[in-house]
Amino acid sequence: MKQLINPLYKKIVVKVGTNVITTKKGELDLEILQQLTTQIAELQKQGIQIILVSSGAVGAGRSVVKLSGTIAPVAARQVLSSTGQIKLISSYNELFAKHGLITAQILVTKSDFSDRLHYLNMQTCFSSLLQQNIIPVVNENDAVSVTELMFTDNDELSGLIASMMDVEGYIILSHVDGLFDMKSGNGTIIPIIDPSTKHFHQYINPGKSEFGRGGMLTKCHIAQKLSRLGITVHIANGRTPGILLSLLEGEQTGTKFLPQKATHGPKRWIANSEGMEKGAVTVNMGAEMALVAGDRANSLLPVGIESVEGRFLKGDIIKVCATDGTIIGYGMAQYSSEKTVAIMGLQDQKPLIHYDYLYITT
Repeated sequence: MKQLINPLYKKIVVKVGTNVITTKKGELDLEILQQLTTQIAELQKQGIQIILVSSGAVGAGRSVVKLSGTIAPVAARQVLSSTGQIKLISSYNELFAKHGLITAQILVTKSDFSDRLHYLNMQTCFSSLLQQNIIPVVNENDAVSVTELMFTDNDELSGLIASMMDVEGYIILSHVDGLFDMKSGNGTIIPIIDPSTKHFHQYINPGKSEFGRGGMLTKCHIAQKLSRLGITVHIANGRTPGILLSLLEGEQTGTKFLPQKATHGPKRWIANSEGMEKGAVTVNMGAEMALVAGDRANSLLPVGIESVEGRFLKGDIIKVCATDGTIIGYGMAQYSSEKTVAIMGLQDQKPLIHYDYLYITT
């Protein structure tokens, strides 16, 4: 393995997709796993902190359990993921142990990110593992995650962790070489994506992974959101030998999403709270213009609120909408919904959402 002269990042999240580490039969590809763990071990020895988010539990389960009889799809996934997760983490544990590294398993659900205190406890856990030079291997807890509790896929999960851990780089390892420009007709890889890019569907073919839940469109939306928070994102082929070392050495491979100015602290949690909000407020045109102006940060004052939806408490995440229903942003409420109803439209009141706890999406 080569020594990196000046690695791009000191802390990264690496997300490995199902189709990277499974064979055409859907079973674990131990040769690819060995390549990836060897690269990760080498990067860690060079002082780079790495959190690994790995799919593949269901694929591993296919080689362990042969389902019999009639079983519902959700139940089948629970059986395969819960049995396969043991094989998946055991494989990582054995491979990292060959390099003298200890592995930690962390299984999470979407609800783990919705509570601020729980979020901070999880953040402390990851930080402590990295401090002890332990490799966190993360996956969704598919055995209990169903319907609304499920992430879109592990792209969403790994994006939340990248945001939470304030990493510099987020690497999505897929089974394709990057984002292809289907609009031009020649299908060439797009090397650089600017944060202002929109309408990704015009560049890529629709569809999901063969064995995973996600697709390239999901990856692009998550990558763009993280790039707007100040994280550089790469989409590259995880089956390419030495891909992680190449990316951290600065070689142009795959697709790179350029970052904007970094956002830190509670705003990162709030920025990734879509779908976890406890209520919503609708604001008038004046408040909307002030919030989305962009020239300076503005808080949301009760005088600009027209209506309140749902029941929320102080400290809950709420959605901020324009009068036409468009989502303007998300923020942490400083009042309960009852108090908000009582003072909405009134002047000389403290902000419902202070700008330090307000993330504008438009």
